[in-house]
Amino acid sequence: MITIDLNTNSKIPIYQQIYEYLRYEIEIGAIAAQEKMPSKRKLANDLNVSQTTIETAYGQLKAEGYIYAEPKKGYYAENILKNHGGFPLCDVSLPLKKVDESLLLKQAEKKYSYDFQTNAIDTECFPFSVWAKLTRETLNEDKNEILSVTHPKGLYSLRQGICKMLSEHRGMNVEPNQIIVGAGWEYLLNLITQLLGKNQVYGVEDPCYAKIPKILDRLVDAVEYLPLDGEGIIMKNLEESTADVLHVTPSHHFPLGIVTSAGRRRELLQWANAQSNRYIIEDDYDSEFRFYGRPIPAMYGLDNGENVIYIKTFAKSLAPSLRMAYMVLPQSLVKLYDEEMSFYASTVPSIEQHVLSRFIEGGYFERHLHRMRNIYKKRREIFLEEVKKSSLSSKIKIFKEDAGMHLLLQVEGLKENEIIAKAEAGDIKIYGLSEYYNFYEPKGYSETVIAGFSGFSEAKLREAVQNLVKALA
Repeated sequence: MITIDLNTNSKIPIYQQIYEYLRYEIEIGAIAAQEKMPSKRKLANDLNVSQTTIETAYGQLKAEGYIYAEPKKGYYAENILKNHGGFPLCDVSLPLKKVDESLLLKQAEKKYSYDFQTNAIDTECFPFSVWAKLTRETLNEDKNEILSVTHPKGLYSLRQGICKMLSEHRGMNVEPNQIIVGAGWEYLLNLITQLLGKNQVYGVEDPCYAKIPKILDRLVDAVEYLPLDGEGIIMKNLEESTADVLHVTPSHHFPLGIVTSAGRRRELLQWANAQSNRYIIEDDYDSEFRFYGRPIPAMYGLDNGENVIYIKTFAKSLAPSLRMAYMVLPQSLVKLYDEEMSFYASTVPSIEQHVLSRFIEGGYFERHLHRMRNIYKKRREIFLEEVKKSSLSSKIKIFKEDAGMHLLLQVEGLKENEIIAKAEAGDIKIYGLSEYYNFYEPKGYSETVIAGFSGFSEAKLREAVQNLVKALA
C-alpha cells in the first residue's frame, strides 16, 4: 500500500504531489523496475482522492517515461536506469536521397490558399494593447537606460525575470549571470560553437529541424547524424559516434513529437558526464504548449555534472519577428564565457528588452501563455473534429497530437508524395516528413505528412481541414 502525506492546504495541486512522490520513489528504486503500480481505483481509495486525480498523475508519469501501460493489466514502473529499448523509427542501413533544395525554394515562393506551415503563429492573438502600454511606460520611465549600452549578456532585470520563470515552470535554479539574451537561437548556437570550439564533433537528431544541421555545417568542422527510436536518440549509435557535443529537443521533438523518456534522459546525461569535454545543448522546443498534464521537466534541472546548456526562444510564445531568445550556461562555463566572449555586444535592442522585462514581471507573459495554450488546444480539437466527421475519418490516422503546434497525419492507401500532390492540386500546402531526415530513411513513416494548425483562425482552420479532406478524397 502506497501512503502519501498529501497537503490539502498547499498551492501545489494534489495530482502533482502524487506525481512528484511516485516519480521520486521510482528514481531511487523504492518502486522497482517492472513493479506493478496500484490500480487507479485502489490508489484513489487509499489516498481518499478521485480517480481523475490519480489518472492525471499517472498520465504525467507515463508521458515522462516513468511508468508504462500494459493493456488490460495496468501500469508498471519503467527501468529508468537501464536502456530497455524502444521501437525503431529508422532503418539505419538505408541512406535517404537528399532533397533538391532548389526545388524546395521554388515551391516556397508559391502562395497557397491554405498553408499548414509549422512555424506560424496567429498574429491576431498577440497582446498588442499591453505591449503598447508597456512600451509607453518604458519610454517615459526608462528613457535614459534604453539609450545606454546594455550589458553584453542582456538587461539584468530581464535575466532576473527569466530566472524566476525557469524556477517556477522548468525546475531550474539558475542565476542571472548564467543567462545570455540574444537575437534568436541561431545567434546563440553560433556563440555556443565559439565557446566550445568548432573542432568538436556535434551530434544532431535525425530527423530534426532542417536549420540545425545547416547552421552547424557552416560553423563547425564535423556534424554527425543520430537516429531515433520511440524514446529519443538511440544510445548505441551515440556511443559508437565520435560526438563531443549533442543537440537534442527532449521535451517535444520536431517533427516526430517524441518526448525523450526519463530513462533515456539519464543515459544521455551519463554519456555527457563520462568525459569532461562533452556537452548537451538542450533546445527546449515547444515545451510550453503541452495540452495534457504538466510541462516535461528540463534536462538541465536533472544534471548534476554541469554538462547541459539550455536554450529557449520566445518565437512561439510571443512572435518570431521579435528575435529574442536566451541560453543558460552551466556555472562551469560562465567564467570561460566572461573571459573569452564578453566583448560581444548585446544583439537585442534595449527597448525591447525593457518591455519584455516589464511584460514578465507584471505577470502578463504567464497570462498570455495560459491564453495561447487554450487557444491552440481548441484549434487542435477543431482539426481532429473536422477529420473525425469527414468522409475519410476511417482512413486518416493522426498521432503525436497531445503537445506542440503540429500533427502527424497518414492516409490509408496514399504515400507521402501522393498526399502532398493531392493537397497541392487543391491549392493546399502540406509538408512531408521525409524533408526532415538527413541520412536515415523513415521506417514505417513513408506515408506521413506534417500539418501545422497554429497560424489559422478557428473559422479558417475548419475551412482548411475541410478542403484538405476534399482534396485527399
